[in-house]
Amino acid sequence: MSTKATPESVMFLRDFLVARIREEHACTDRVFAELKDGNWHPDPKARGALEIASHLATSERWFLRSLGKRKFEDEGERPALASVPQIIAHYNIGLEGDFAAISALTGEQLLEPTEFFGMTLPLYALINFAHVHTIHHRAQLSTYLRPLGGKVPDIYGGSADTPYQP
Repeated sequence: MSTKATPESVMFLRDFLVARIREEHACTDRVFAELKDGNWHPDPKARGALEIASHLATSERWFLRSLGKRKFEDEGERPALASVPQIIAHYNIGLEGDFAAISALTGEQLLEPTEFFGMTLPLYALINFAHVHTIHHRAQLSTYLRPLGGKVPDIYGGSADTPYQP
């Protein structure tokens, strides 16, 4: 059995990851909804809550747009999102178009070597990178919710604040 990536295998992976990113996106929306305005820092070295949320929202939007264009370009300064409503609005703008563009990529396009911050990876690997980047920062942000007076929503099952709903 060959483990070499083929156009067919990476299209399967693309479809799988787009479905996972959609699910993670909805989960991140639930985390954002529990966030309170205010840039609380748990430690002087840590980013503030709104800084993490703004980074998460702007970087995911940039990631998804870039994947659809098959090119990661510096788009200039990202918008300064200073409130939870701004963060949620920005996070959801253009989402369906981005998913459609990624879903339209061919297997050959997904196999193309793509430059990304000094690395060269096949485009399909960068879809996974976008996926785990979001999970990483959402995990950071979710630890800020209770100290800010919010509740931890269900992320991968219930929480002490949101019981599991089968």
